[in-house]
Amino acid sequence: MHIQDSHWSSASALATGGGTPIAAAGNGRGDSARSTPLRVDAQRNLEHVLRAAREVFGELGYGAPMEDVARRARVGVGTVYRRFPSKDVLVRRIAEEETSRLTDQARAALGQEDEPWSALSRFLRTSVASGAGRLLPPQILRVGVAEEQTGSAAGDEARVPQQRSQPGGGELRLVPDQGAPAPQDDAGAAALLEVVGQLVERARAAGELRPDVSVADVLLVIATAAPSLPDAAQQAAASARLLDILLEGLRSRPA
Repeated sequence: MHIQDSHWSSASALATGGGTPIAAAGNGRGDSARSTPLRVDAQRNLEHVLRAAREVFGELGYGAPMEDVARRARVGVGTVYRRFPSKDVLVRRIAEEETSRLTDQARAALGQEDEPWSALSRFLRTSVASGAGRLLPPQILRVGVAEEQTGSAAGDEARVPQQRSQPGGGELRLVPDQGAPAPQDDAGAAALLEVVGQLVERARAAGELRPDVSVADVLLVIATAAPSLPDAAQQAAASARLLDILLEGLRSRPA
């Protein structure tokens, strides 16, 4: 018995880094004091990883390796994998968050702007400025209209499908893509398409939007007008200039 007590005392001293044993097992106060800092550190690491993932994927695309995310977050790659067991899980998390952000921005524009064109242009400017376009999930950019695609080669599925739709022609649908989130994850994407569709229809009905412009076109504008440049000021200026040009292309012209 004396040997066991001595062994426990030595092990406890090593665990605490000093000569005073830690609280015995079953002491709830001692366990809580030791575990709380770990929870805080874990939350902080998660925030660092998510912030780094947004930056890295925004700059390099979703093909960037997990090691780049870990390096930007200043944590070990093992820390990243402990929170996200695969890269696909991390990509889905970022894509879902950015899709939700765009949906909120579209709803805000719908609710706060009375003029249809002002609502659409506000949504585009806000979305481009936030950089969300660089993080749109693949299936969002592959939105098309539910029309027959007979006669198209199998290899054509790798491309973005029809980006123009005739007014009133077909229903919006998500086009499957290799590596895209599974169908059960498409609820957020469908919500975004629905609210952006309202912005498009309002502007089209008011005669301010070209009749051949689709929801897919609007989403492509968000993705294209958000270039990734090393200098933040240059990036903001380039995005604003490019968006001005693209907005002019979307507007209808008097007959």
